[in-house]
Amino acid sequence: MENLRRKHTPSFKAKVALEAIREQKTSAELASMYQVHPNQIRNWKATATKGLVDLFADKRKKGDQDREELIQELYLQLGQLNADLNWLKKNLGLILLRHIIDYD
Repeated sequence: MENLRRKHTPSFKAKVALEAIREQKTSAELASMYQVHPNQIRNWKATATKGLVDLFADKRKKGDQDREELIQELYLQLGQLNADLNWLKKNLGLILLRHIIDYD
């Protein structure tokens, strides 16, 4: 059985979405022209318009937010490692002491 779904390249989707955003032709006309369902064209148009906002967003703010999240994660890891080290120091002394007593 053949796969009935077609896969479109991102450049094709962008081209069709851009045509839809220009609104020089209706979705039905574009659908006929590009052999794509009108609902799919509307979806690509909506995705493109939502994505445009991200293109003009201040990338420094996103970078700062990513950096802060990374720092928080690293502090959590550091705290966990310190807790593990303290536990090992405490228990390693007991283990060595038991080993020495059992050895004698």
